[in-house]
Order: sequence, then C-alpha cells, then structure tokens
Amino acid sequence: MKTYFRLLAFAKPINKFAIPYILFTLLSIIFSTLNLALLAPLLATIFSNVKEVPPKPQTWIDIFAIFNYYTALIFNKYGAVQTLRFVCGCIVASVLLGNLFRYFAEKTMESLRIHTLLNLRKAVFNNVMNLHLGYFSNERKGDIISKIASDVQTVQFSVTGTLQVIFKEPVTLLFYLVMLFIISYKLTLASMLVIPVAAFIISKIVKKLKEQAVAAHRTYGLMISYLDEALHGIRIIKAFNAVKFTTDRFNNENVRYSKIGRAMARKQQLASPVSETLGVIMVAGIVLYGGTLVLSNQGDLNAAAFIAYIALFSQVMRPAKAISASFSNIHSGVAAGERVLELIDEKPAIVDAPNATIMTGFEKEIEFRNVSFAYGEKAVLKNINLTIPKGKTVALVGPSGGGKSTMMDLIPRFIEPQSGDIFIDGRLLQSVTMESLRSQIGMVNQESILFNDSIYNNIAFAKPDATPEAVEAAARIANAHEFIMAMSEGYDTNIGDKGSRLSGGQRQRICIARAVLNNPPLMLLDEATSALDTESEKMVQDALNNLMKHRTSLVIAHRLSTIQNADIIIVLEDGRIVEQGSHLELLTNNGLYKKLIDMQTFASNKEEAVTEE
Repeated sequence: MKTYFRLLAFAKPINKFAIPYILFTLLSIIFSTLNLALLAPLLATIFSNVKEVPPKPQTWIDIFAIFNYYTALIFNKYGAVQTLRFVCGCIVASVLLGNLFRYFAEKTMESLRIHTLLNLRKAVFNNVMNLHLGYFSNERKGDIISKIASDVQTVQFSVTGTLQVIFKEPVTLLFYLVMLFIISYKLTLASMLVIPVAAFIISKIVKKLKEQAVAAHRTYGLMISYLDEALHGIRIIKAFNAVKFTTDRFNNENVRYSKIGRAMARKQQLASPVSETLGVIMVAGIVLYGGTLVLSNQGDLNAAAFIAYIALFSQVMRPAKAISASFSNIHSGVAAGERVLELIDEKPAIVDAPNATIMTGFEKEIEFRNVSFAYGEKAVLKNINLTIPKGKTVALVGPSGGGKSTMMDLIPRFIEPQSGDIFIDGRLLQSVTMESLRSQIGMVNQESILFNDSIYNNIAFAKPDATPEAVEAAARIANAHEFIMAMSEGYDTNIGDKGSRLSGGQRQRICIARAVLNNPPLMLLDEATSALDTESEKMVQDALNNLMKHRTSLVIAHRLSTIQNADIIIVLEDGRIVEQGSHLELLTNNGLYKKLIDMQTFASNKEEAVTEE
C-alpha cells in the first residue's frame, strides 16, 4: 500500500482529474443502471400488464415506483402504444447519457494516466542523470533502460487501474445491488451468500501474481541488458565467433521471461471464466428460486420485475470480474513500481554542499593536498601533493594502473577523494557548485563520445544558442572544417550511432571542436590520441595544440612524444608521484620517465624496421 501511495503522488494534482472522473463515473453508472431498470415497465407495457395508477411517490429513491407511476399514468391516458414510445424514449435517452458520461470518465482517466506517466518518467530520468558515475559502473545499463521504459509504462496502468478498483467498479456493484434490493430483497439476500465464495476462489487464483510480476520485470531487464551489450559489441561478437553464445544467452532469458508471462496469463485468464461460471450458477439458482416465487404468487414480484431482476443480476458479475482483473494488473504495476522507486530513491553519492557558491572563473591554480583514493580495498592514489598553475600544461605519465585517470576524474568531481583535499584558486573544491565548476572545464577523452545527430549539433552540444559562425570557427581550430565540408551535407551530415560514419581521427576532432566552442579555461585531455593511426594522430595533435593555447591543461599521454613540450610532467607509479619536472630534467634524472621513453623509442624503432623490411 505504501508503494501505491508513493506512486499516486506522481498523479498530482490528482483533484484536477479525480473529481471530474468521480462525477462522470457516477452519472454513467446511474444511467447505465437505469437502462436495465427500465426493462420492467417496458415488459409490463408490452404484455399490457400495467395496473391502475399507483400513488405518486414522495421521494426519488425508489426509481421503480417513479417509473411505474408515470408508465401507468400514460398507459391509462394514452394507451399502450404511446406508453411503449415513452418507455423506449427513456431507454434511448438513458443509454445515450450513460455512454456520453462514460466517454468523459474514460477521457479524464486517460488524461490522468498520461499525466502520471509524464511526471514519473521525468522524475526517474532526472534522478538518473544526477547520479554519480560510479553508479553506472555497477549497474547494468539494460536494467536501467528497462525501468525507465517498460516498468514506468506498467506503473501508469496500476495507478489509474486502482482508481477503478476502489471507486468505479465497487460503486457500480453497489448501484446494482441497491436496484436488486428494491426489486426483491429476498432474492438479493439469497444471492449475496454466494458472492464471498466467488471472491475467495478468485483471490486464490491471483495470489501469486505479484511474485511472478517481480520475476518477470527482473528477467525483462536482464534480457534488455543482453540486447544492449550485443548491439554495442557486435564487432567483437562476430570476430570471436561468439554469435551462438550471445544468442543462446539472450534466448535463455527470453524463454524464462516467456514462461513467467505464460504462467501469469494463465492465472489472469482463469479468473474470468471461473467468475463467469460462478455467475451462471448463481443466475440459474436465482431463476429457480425467483421463478418459484412468481409462479406461486408469493410476495409482490411479478414476471416483468423478475426478468428485469435477472437482467440486472447478470451484470453484477461484470464489475466483480473487472475488480479481479484490475487486481492482476495492480500486482504487476506495484512490482514494476517498486523497481522504479528504487531508481528514484537512489541518491547521488556526490552532491553540492548546502553553502556551495558559484565559481565564475579560474584565476590561479589547482592544488592537491595529501589526496588519497581507493576502489574498495585497492588503493589507487596515495598522498598526492601537486600544484597545477594557471596557463601551464601538466602531463601525467606512468605505467597502466598508476592512477592517472583517477586523478583527472577528481577535478570535475566525478569521484571524491577518500582523504585529503583539492583546492581551486584557494577554495575547497566542495565549496563551489558542480555545475559552475564543470563550466570551467573542457574534456576530450580517449573514447570519442558522440551522438546520433548532425555534425553541427554534436559540436554545438549543450550550447543550442551557438551561431553557425562560432561552430565553424571551432571546427577550423580543431582541423575539422575541411573534412566536414567534403561530406555530402556538410555540417548537417548525420554521423550515425556513436559517430560510426566517421573515422577515428574525424570523431576525435569533432570532440575537440565541441571543447573549443565551450571555450573553458581548463582542459582535461585523457589519452586523446592513443587510439589513432600516425596520420590521424598528427592532425588531432595539431588540433589539441590549438586547443591548449592560452589554457591550463592536464594531459594524460600514452605516447610520450606528444607531451615533451609540457611545462610540467608528473610521473605516477603505484598511486604515488615518483618524478616531477620538464622533459629534459626528467631525462637527466635517469629514472622511471627515462625508462618509459627508452621503451617507447625501442618499440618505435623496431616497428619502423619491420615496416622497411
């Protein structure tokens, strides 16, 4: 119940929808019930069984007495034909009004459903975007997609379906029972004994639906994860002849999901025929008992009223069946809702401090003081002390796993140091808002992160107000303008999924142009040329040199030849700074840096010799 009320909060302002829905539903139920109630005077008219005009009813509660009064009045004054026209006209008007109000009720419910879906999906996606990067390293992307797409879709029907369970169908059932009591309280009391039995049987059928719904949502999320991984790694899958392994893994989850769905469907489908069979048995019993009363002239139940009673009672099981079906959907919706709320309840590990201020510019330096960081038990950085002055290019080098990328990720606060502090212009990094901090930073990573859109929109990403002139100027600085203009649609060319229509060098230059357009004072370059061939590397390196002019840059270099002109080179090994200085100073020290240079020079010479042969 707690889960449901939390989900219902996303329907706010619910009064805007609930009040009209309740009003339209009540009117629809009233007129729909009258359709069947009018059968009695209709049959009485057809069989010319209208008695003398009874006394005029003093209240509007007994609807049958009212119609009997007016039917008898018209019958005695105008005859049977005119009375038949009157009754048929009332039935047609009641049907029209009942369906009209039902349409308005369903329209209101649909608006509520869409409104709930809008708010819920917005809340989930906004929270996901605010989560720290570490969360996405630990969770399956496909499961997150499943929660945002499929589970949210399921939840909306649960929220609105519950309104029907707690209001529409019970009120409909109540109206039918009231009308049945008015016609014959004896018959109704007898029939009421069977309803709890039917409810007990149906509840047993749908008892396990929630557990199965939870399993179904989890299996679907895993299946989407496998699909996402397969599409992302299709080249590797084919290269390693892993198509069968990948398809088997996906198909196993698909079969499991189908089995759960089949089991749920069996229970859902069983509820309807069981309730219908019980309803027929109840109607048969009522026909037997009521028919006996009519034939023996016991009580005031005549043949016309008895037929109307049977028609009304036959409809009692319809809302009862709808309630059981809605409970089935609610179980699935609540299970999906719990998964969605898990995502909404997930709190980012890194947030702005309550008194964080806005950073308006970068003036002096970035300073690391005794900074340490560990992934679980593994220490990655150990007591790092470093100053990055404004306007300088600082390069991080060293063996893999030395902590270079971790150290860079600390500056935009993608992760937080476990001990020690980082200062920017003398202010603690946590004392400024993350948004203002990141606005001072531009990033170019080893992996070119591009979107399935035009070249123009990728360069102007997050800057929709950028002018075409500014986009072109950024592309020229990144050495990208020429190859862009050589493409079929120039800057409007769509680059495909993750930039698949571009070469590695072209993708990287688009990323550099994006960073140039942002015009940040601080640049973070994480092995931006390591995945490129020699020719592409030269063009990208020239673009990077243009990008770093008049900016403070922190560079992680795979090829040491690209950072020899850096103002300061930091050599990291096993999470510690082991050397620091310029290229020439470090060569003179004859330490780890010189060993790395010698190893790369040897490897480069060997590669050139092989090429010449």
